[in-house]
Amino acid sequence: MDKKHGKKYLEKKKLVEATKQYNLEEAVALVKKTAPSKFDESVGLSMRLGVDPKKSDQQVRGTVVLPSGSGKKIKVMVISKGDKVAEATKAGADLAGSEELIEKISGGFLDFDVLIVTPDVMGQVGKLGKVLGPKGLMPTTKSGTVTMDIAKAVGEFKAGKVEFKVDKAGNINLPVGKVSFESKDLIQNLTKVINAIMAAKPSGFKGIYLKSITLSSTMGPGIKISQSVAN
Repeated sequence: MDKKHGKKYLEKKKLVEATKQYNLEEAVALVKKTAPSKFDESVGLSMRLGVDPKKSDQQVRGTVVLPSGSGKKIKVMVISKGDKVAEATKAGADLAGSEELIEKISGGFLDFDVLIVTPDVMGQVGKLGKVLGPKGLMPTTKSGTVTMDIAKAVGEFKAGKVEFKVDKAGNINLPVGKVSFESKDLIQNLTKVINAIMAAKPSGFKGIYLKSITLSSTMGPGIKISQSVAN
């Protein structure tokens, strides 16, 4: 018996054929059946890439707005100056301010999911790298979190914009919704994410870019997806 997993997990795992690669419709139907918990589990996508993240020209990162949202309430903080603070609040930011929020973060406050800043405060925010960096919260232009268009940025992240970035092992992991989502909504999110990651392939990369795609719920088993969905 597998000592690492409980009885419920092992029962659900029997529903997944280990060697089969499923299409999106099959994988989504299966991820709903194999979520073993009573709570509404998140659905996560994992893509293993053939890039070497140690090489600067093989970095894969970007953002994508999930058409059906992430199912998670995203807490957005905005640090800016003047009218931009009011703009952030009007757009739906949970926290908006200037120096006082910088001081709050330097004191260890990290109760937010996304930090958006305007370029004029990035110099001050950059000094918080040791606090924000390890949590993946440092704003960057590439992720759309350093911008003058505060209202648009807040709206997109609130609506389900997510950032993806290849890790040291060459994997990208990110949430694509909840088990309670309608199948069509999960498929729509999955398609958008897979297309975005494929489009982010480094221009000079030679070799096999996509190695594998796996779908799973928070507590459920991995379900392999056919790579043909990325073509």
